[in-house]
Formats: sequence, structure tokens, C-alpha cells
Amino acid sequence: MNLRFFSIILLFFSLLSPAAVANPEARLAELGIELPEVPAAIANYVPAVRSGNLVFLAGQIAKGPDGKFLTGKVGADLTVEQGAEAARICAIQLIAALKAEIGDLSKVKRIVRVGGFVACTDDFTAQPRVVNGASDLLVAVFGDAGRHARAAVGVNALPAGAPVEVELVAEVTD
Repeated sequence: MNLRFFSIILLFFSLLSPAAVANPEARLAELGIELPEVPAAIANYVPAVRSGNLVFLAGQIAKGPDGKFLTGKVGADLTVEQGAEAARICAIQLIAALKAEIGDLSKVKRIVRVGGFVACTDDFTAQPRVVNGASDLLVAVFGDAGRHARAAVGVNALPAGAPVEVELVAEVTD
């Protein structure tokens, strides 16, 4: 088999991969997710900064359906599952901020890194399970391009009494 033929076959199969054909905005619709307005910054920062082909998104804390910030500590006031749902909401808000910055989510080449912070009790050790709420959603929306490096860190307190804060870095195309 010659090299040109092999290259054409690889190109064909790469075009069929979920990451290459997935439309993130269509996936959001299939999942029944409507992106919210990008929350205003609550301090002296901006929601997103683009540097070259990387977009750095400021941490998001989850808002409930009533528009108020979710509060509490995981392991005391919230279960792991409730914490994971808060992380999922953070990821939805991050996707909204990313779309506001780049215009079209199909420009996302890869979610590079996610940082998850979990306000929890001193003996709580399931931070990764909580942050999975964000990670699982990013993979559901972006396919293989949503797989990322990650940190899941337990902290004593977060802004506004939030149980979870999530930040991310995405690689985008022009």
C-alpha cells in the first residue's frame, strides 16, 4: 500500500470521527440545553481572554433557575450528586462565555484544561466525582475534543458561598 493511499484512508476515517463531525450547538439542542446570558463579572476581571489560539475562561459559579447563586459545602449541605450538578451548570455557563468570545462553538478545536474547585468539608475526598459534572458535559457537547487535562481541588470557601467553581482553557481555530 503506498503512502498517498494510506494518507487518504486516514483522512477519510478522521472525517468520520465524532470529534470531526460533531456540531456542538446541535449537541446542546439535543441535550435540551439553552445557553444563558453570560454572567457579569463580580470583580475586576473579564469573562474570557483570547491569547493566540487559546481562550482562557474565568471561573464560573453556578446560578439556580431563580438566578441566584447556589450555595453550600459539598459533604455537609450538598451531596456529591448535587455538587456534580452545580459543576454541570458551571460548564454550561462556561460554554456560553466561550460562545460569546468566539461566536461559533464549531471553532473549538479542543477543551485543553479544566480547573474545578469544590467548597467542601475537611474530610471530603470525592472532588473528582463532583468536577465530573463539568467534564462529562464538555465531552457530551464537544466529543473527543472535549476531553481535557484537569484539576479537582477541595477548598474551604468560594465566592458568594458557592459549592463549586469551574474554569477552563479552550483551543480554537480562526
